[in-house]
Amino acid sequence: MLPLTLLFFAATAFQSIAASPHVKPYEKWKRQSSATNATRVDLGYEVYEGSSNASTGVNSFKGIRFAAPPTGPLRWQAPQSPEVNRSSVIRATELGPTCPQSSRATPDAQTSGITGDEDCLFLSVYAPQNATNLPVLVWIHGGGYGQGSGSQDLSDIINANDNSFVGVAIQYRLGAFGFLASDEVHRNGVVNAGILDQHFALQWVQAYIELFGGDPDQVTISGESAGAGSVMLLDIAYGGTLGTSLFVNSITASPYLPQQWHYKDWIPSQSYYAFAVAANCPPIWAYGNSSQTIFQCLISQNTETLQNASELVSQSGTFGTWAFLPVTDDVFIQSTPSQALVERKVNGLNQLSGNNAQEGDIFTTQNITTENDLIAWVRLVFPLFTDDDIAKLLYYYPSSNVSVSSEGLTEFATNGLTGPTIVNVSQTATGQQQRAQAIYGETTFVCPSYWLAEAYNSNGRTGYKYQYSVPVALHGTDVSVYFGPTPDNVGPDFALAFQRIWGNFVTTGNPSISSAVASGANSNGTSDSRLEEWPVYSLWDPRMANLNQTGGSPETVDLLNATSGVVDGNTTVYVGPGLRNDISIVDAYEWEGGRGKRCDFWLSVARIVPE
Repeated sequence: MLPLTLLFFAATAFQSIAASPHVKPYEKWKRQSSATNATRVDLGYEVYEGSSNASTGVNSFKGIRFAAPPTGPLRWQAPQSPEVNRSSVIRATELGPTCPQSSRATPDAQTSGITGDEDCLFLSVYAPQNATNLPVLVWIHGGGYGQGSGSQDLSDIINANDNSFVGVAIQYRLGAFGFLASDEVHRNGVVNAGILDQHFALQWVQAYIELFGGDPDQVTISGESAGAGSVMLLDIAYGGTLGTSLFVNSITASPYLPQQWHYKDWIPSQSYYAFAVAANCPPIWAYGNSSQTIFQCLISQNTETLQNASELVSQSGTFGTWAFLPVTDDVFIQSTPSQALVERKVNGLNQLSGNNAQEGDIFTTQNITTENDLIAWVRLVFPLFTDDDIAKLLYYYPSSNVSVSSEGLTEFATNGLTGPTIVNVSQTATGQQQRAQAIYGETTFVCPSYWLAEAYNSNGRTGYKYQYSVPVALHGTDVSVYFGPTPDNVGPDFALAFQRIWGNFVTTGNPSISSAVASGANSNGTSDSRLEEWPVYSLWDPRMANLNQTGGSPETVDLLNATSGVVDGNTTVYVGPGLRNDISIVDAYEWEGGRGKRCDFWLSVARIVPE
């Protein structure tokens, strides 16, 4: 059952459908809906014909519309129900259009190169043939809330888990189209439109997934990077009062937690005005029609003008960031995630949270060679930090000012337990550069994964934690492992173990895997038997799984410079045959020289980050 606040915020389009808070959106269409054959589904408002794959045993339905086009007067409004269109059967064999994209800030200001289409609120369903009442995995793509699409095929992970669940991949508005915020936007429309799209898609799942053989009472939401950040925001939506009405489990892989401001704070407001100027809707109407507001002008502009403006503003920010991001709106997102998670105001029952070993590399400018460089970078990235805050930060991230050569450090993957830690060395950097990468990676991706696991250790909930450590474990390198195709530096035994971890969590709410799967059928691996009863993460016993490999043959691969975008150095990965699973249970708090203490520090300064 959905609370009244949930339906009220879902937009005026629902008012006629949901006169009662106990009637879900789409209900009037659902009563007319049916699955007429294996690949044809009548949703009431539209009829779709999917396709069947004999080799995978999965039926796919791509490009299903779940909301009306958010164009014209529906720009920056909450998503609304699709219009009825029953004139013909729609072929569901092609993905829906990609949403307009906005690139992150880089020195050369390269655009995404993707035009995009504002009419992009589509999703795809991957259902095992003859599916009946199966659990459901919903995938939310990443991309900094400015890039990406719902193009991920979920067939591989479904096959790896014996076709035991249904998959759904969704799209949502991006960049300024999805995350424009200011007092004027809030008064005339909605902020966080992209998050509301995701929420709307989950309501669609509740209404229709049974027609594809899915069980709406066994939904797991998942994502990586901004997709995982989105899951985190859905976890805390409406102050954690939604219970299990939309999902039971959530998976957050490298949850992206950029600085989250209030919708009318200075920073989102400045991005709004900069966007208006770039879109030829200046705040001061000395040269235009004084009777038209900025918001009205933006509504009247064409897609290309708005996309170019979104790109321009996003690329003008601090290196590695996007300009248009989720904000605290006081209704759907009522506080910063760190505050909500500490107070354990969360939805759902079970959480599987993960991070990669090297999260911060591609988001950190690559010119930090001295401690003064580091301090200057800290002042730029954390503008509210005082000198005392910076001194405390350097205390928690200690490093030497001597040169790399005299430190005797070469670039290599740390083992998490002994020797140099991620604060000082990785496969891509050493010294002050690595110090910066560790700071950014932990505050933005790693510590949020700790806080999520901790937040679910109460009131009958459970939280589980892992780290993906296969060299070179940069941000985003894990996605192709659980979804395929498996990269050369990952053995088939490891890929299966990772896919089963996700699959078991989807089907049971517990990521535990058998010793046989953990060790690997063909590699005689050395994995920990405790994975059969994966320990619940708790403050007093913060255990997590370290997902790694050993063996294989070394191979040198090029690395792209995160600042210039060109090849700048190389690193070593290990390829098969000979790769063996090496998965173990470790103390997450003591990991990497006391990472838990550093995450506690970030909580102590969360108000001025803010996160």
